[in-house]
Amino acid sequence: QVQLVESGGGLVQAGRSLRLSCAASGRTFSTYHMGWFRQAPGKEREFVAAITWGDGSKYYANFVKGQFTISRDNAKNTVYLQMNSLKPEDTAVYYCAASPRNYGLLSADGYDYWGQGTQVTVSS
Repeated sequence: QVQLVESGGGLVQAGRSLRLSCAASGRTFSTYHMGWFRQAPGKEREFVAAITWGDGSKYYANFVKGQFTISRDNAKNTVYLQMNSLKPEDTAVYYCAASPRNYGLLSADGYDYWGQGTQVTVSS
C-alpha cells in the first residue's frame, strides 16, 4: 500500500518555474514506478512523465519537449516534477501516481495509487 501527497503547486506567471513534489508513505516506495499526470478543466487526465525504480529510466509526453524533468529521491520517498518556462496551457491539476509494474506507465490505467492532486495555475 502506498499513499501519495503532492505539493508545490500554485499561481505563477508565464515563463516562471515550479517544482512539484510527491511524498510517498510505505517502505516499498523505492520499488514502485512513479508517474505524473495532469488534468485541465473539461479535459481528460493526460500523461506527463514517468520514472522507473530500477535504472531510473524516464519517459515524457511529447508536449513536454524538455520543459519538464522528472526525478526521484528514494531516500526521501519523494518524486519531483521540475517545470520550467510554464505556459498558460500548463494550467491543470497535477497528480502523481505509483505502479508496481514496469509496463503501461504512459497510461493512467497502469497505476494503482494516486495522490489527491495539486493545482498549478499559469497566468499570461
